[in-house]
Amino acid sequence: MRVALVLGSGGARGYAHIGAIAEIESRGHEVVAVAGSSMGALVGGLYAAGVLDEYTAWARTLTSSGVVRLLDPKWSAGGAIGAGRIFAEVERIAGERLIEELPIPFTAVATDLRARREVWFQRGPLVSAIRASIAIPGVITPVVMNGRLLADGGLMNPIPIEPTAASAADLTVAISLQGERDAREQSTPAREPAEPTWREELVERVRRTVGREKEPPDPLDDLRISDVVGLSMDAMQGLVSRYRMAGLPPDVLVTVPVSAARSLDFHRANEMIELGQRLTAEALDASGH
Repeated sequence: MRVALVLGSGGARGYAHIGAIAEIESRGHEVVAVAGSSMGALVGGLYAAGVLDEYTAWARTLTSSGVVRLLDPKWSAGGAIGAGRIFAEVERIAGERLIEELPIPFTAVATDLRARREVWFQRGPLVSAIRASIAIPGVITPVVMNGRLLADGGLMNPIPIEPTAASAADLTVAISLQGERDAREQSTPAREPAEPTWREELVERVRRTVGREKEPPDPLDDLRISDVVGLSMDAMQGLVSRYRMAGLPPDVLVTVPVSAARSLDFHRANEMIELGQRLTAEALDASGH
C-alpha cells in the first residue's frame, strides 16, 4: 500500500518517527510522500534522502553529557542554543542533497515570523530547509533566508498533512507528538483563584532569601528555560493540531504523549524509537492496515 507520511513537531519526541517508519516498512507499505515540521522535518528529510539509518545509529550513541556539548549556547542571539554542532553532523550525513532530487517527494514546513504564514520547502538544499523548520522560538536560533525570518514549522502547522494531499497515496499516516499527558486530563477551562497557596508563597520567600544572586550564572541552569518553552509550545501545538486535523484528518493517526520526553532529551533515542514503533503498530492494527 502506498503511504503518505506526515511527521509532526515535538523536539526529542521526534525520535518516535524513526520507529514509526520502521513499523510501516516492516508491513510492506511503500512511502510515496513525506512532509514534516521541526523534528518531523529532520527525520522525514533524512528518510526521503535514504540516509536515516546513519543518523539513527549516531543518535543512539548520544548521552546526556554528549547532548550538552552539542547544544552550542548562544546567549545573545534569538534563541538559547545555536545547534550548530548538531547540524554539522546532520550536514555530514545528508551532504549537499537537493530536495527536488530526493527519491521520495518531501516537504519541510517552516514559519515566516514576520509574515505570519507557513513556508513549504519543496526544492533547494535539504539541510537548509530542515534547519529553518526546526528553529524552536526561544530555544534554537531562527534562520534568515530570502529576507524571511524563519522558525519552527510547528508554530502554524504541527502536523502538516496539506503538502501530501495531492500525492498518489492510498493511505495517509500522521504521527503526532502532541498526545494527551493522561487519559483523565481535562480539556475544559480550569477555574482557580488568582492567589498563590501558602506553600507557593513560602517557596518564593525561601528562594529570595537564599537565592544565588551572588553566584556566577551556570549556563546549564539557563537551558532549563527550554523546558518552559517546550511546555508552552506543546500546549499551543496540541490545540492547533486538533483544529487543523478537523478539516483534513489522516487515515491513521499515531499519537505520542507529550510526557514521553522533554524537548531537548536527545539522549533518549532508543526508548523513543521503541515507543514510536509500538504505538504505530497499535494504530495500524486498529485501522486494519
